[in-house]
Amino acid sequence: MTLGPAPTGRHLVVFAREARLGRGKRRLAAHVGPVAAVHFQRTALPALLRRLGRDPRWTVWLALTPDRARMPAGLPKRVRPLAQGTGGLGERMRRPMRRPPVGLPPGPVVVIGSDIPAVRPDHVAAAFRALGNRAFVFGPAADGGYWLVGARRRPAEPRDIFAGVRWSSPRALSDTLANLRPGEAGPPLGLLEDVDDPAAWRRWRRGGKNRAFTPM
Repeated sequence: MTLGPAPTGRHLVVFAREARLGRGKRRLAAHVGPVAAVHFQRTALPALLRRLGRDPRWTVWLALTPDRARMPAGLPKRVRPLAQGTGGLGERMRRPMRRPPVGLPPGPVVVIGSDIPAVRPDHVAAAFRALGNRAFVFGPAADGGYWLVGARRRPAEPRDIFAGVRWSSPRALSDTLANLRPGEAGPPLGLLEDVDDPAAWRRWRRGGKNRAFTPM
């Protein structure tokens, strides 16, 4: 893929695993089977990128792992590839928040997961608004983690707020917030759920999206 000059402004980074059997959504696959889990990935991710990738208010970066994974076909032309790189989840999430050449061009960065079908453009817009006067913003998930984290990146590169976080546990959000100073985070966004268990998967199958507990 040939890319033009890297844009500046608002950056929305979508983290995802390559949709291949045995690669991603292992927690879900343990309950519904690997074929159903891959089908969810191959359906939900393109739908999410079509929904968010055409919005001119931000640039969308698809951060796939492994780095050699191919971009899905049929995505909006404005969606740009971004390597997650090596390291643990916290290290990989922090990488786009750092200053160039390691991170993205100047501007606030919002990182979301690819398994939250209820995410809409108004959620993303609310996150960028919150970063107008706060250093960080979070979208809490129903399982104790978070479906969104954003960093203002101004006036300095954000420090490592992901140190010691117990990922894939009910303490992921509280661990991250414990790394912040008072007043650094804006009010939390709407509570959403990711599709990681059979109940959430069945809701997605019935309605094409999962629950949004708090309306935006």
